[in-house]
Amino acid sequence: MGGAVKDRLTIANETSHLLLVRDFMSRTIRQSSLPKEDENRVVLAVDEAVSNIVEHGYDPGAQGTIEVEIDADETQFKIIIRDMGRLFNPEAIPNPDVREHVKKGQKRGLGLYIMRQIMDEVRYKFKDGVKNELTLVKYIR
Repeated sequence: MGGAVKDRLTIANETSHLLLVRDFMSRTIRQSSLPKEDENRVVLAVDEAVSNIVEHGYDPGAQGTIEVEIDADETQFKIIIRDMGRLFNPEAIPNPDVREHVKKGQKRGLGLYIMRQIMDEVRYKFKDGVKNELTLVKYIR
């Protein structure tokens, strides 16, 4: 079992970089105290968040960066995701009716719901009118 882990990855806002984020997440989780059984779920939550930024955060063709920072200790595994894309407040988005979503055959639009189901905390703030900051926390029991 690991312990305190601090690390950071910065990528361009391109889908081709999502694999780098998943690998980075898996590696840092394995160095931390987060239980192995939480690894895939936490990687999925971060993948959803970063995918949403790549897809919706920047205007088509606009270049930007996404920073994924890990700050983990014995009690929690915290991920802070920062981008300079357009303002997006996930707290303004209610959870969908999943049954209705599935019934309609919709395959998209569940990323935020998935993050909220997996993580113990999902917090958002827009810092100084400069960047979006999404914090995801998974408590270590």
